[in-house]
Amino acid sequence: MSDQYYLQQDGEKTGPFTYDELVENGLEVNSRLTSGNSSAWQNASDMPEFLDYFEWRGYYFPTEDNLASFGRRALAYFIDLAVIYLICILIAPFIFAQLKIDPSKITLNTVKNLDDVTKLLISLGLFVVFTIYNTLFEASPMRGSIGKRLCKLVVVDAEGQRLNLLKAFLRNLFKFISEKLLYIGYINILWDEHRQAWHDQWAGTYIIRRGE
Repeated sequence: MSDQYYLQQDGEKTGPFTYDELVENGLEVNSRLTSGNSSAWQNASDMPEFLDYFEWRGYYFPTEDNLASFGRRALAYFIDLAVIYLICILIAPFIFAQLKIDPSKITLNTVKNLDDVTKLLISLGLFVVFTIYNTLFEASPMRGSIGKRLCKLVVVDAEGQRLNLLKAFLRNLFKFISEKLLYIGYINILWDEHRQAWHDQWAGTYIIRRGE
């Protein structure tokens, strides 16, 4: 870490400033800085020594070192599946009551013998629930679902910021393609340079590990 920095203000080089002086004065991610005797200007967000400060302010910049692994993302996904199925179990009695269905008469054979249209509707219903669940959590201050929270992951955009509701919705809507094509869109994480699934690439989002 450099002992002194220069700040570009209105096209003028000002300073020197110490690290503490800069952060105490509310350094912004796009503030232009140069350190020591360097003549190259950088955004403060591109300087590793300020990453902890910006994370404290709610920015989580995707870097080579903090991109989430496939294994951790998979664990978060299965935790969320368990949460969703628990929600479905809790609301099932209400749905059965509205449809005037006796739950005690539903057997494994009943499920197996459902027609294709009913199975499709159930599948789409689960997808809708999962989409709403993830969208709301990703656009919230949690920046990720319950599974991601437990696995210390957050979903951010390219600027390291929380997703707005529209971007979060589009990201989860695109999952339909990632899933239906034999989950290849998810497996893409294994060889992608930025560990992005297809839906992350299309939505411009990243999954990163929070500070541990």
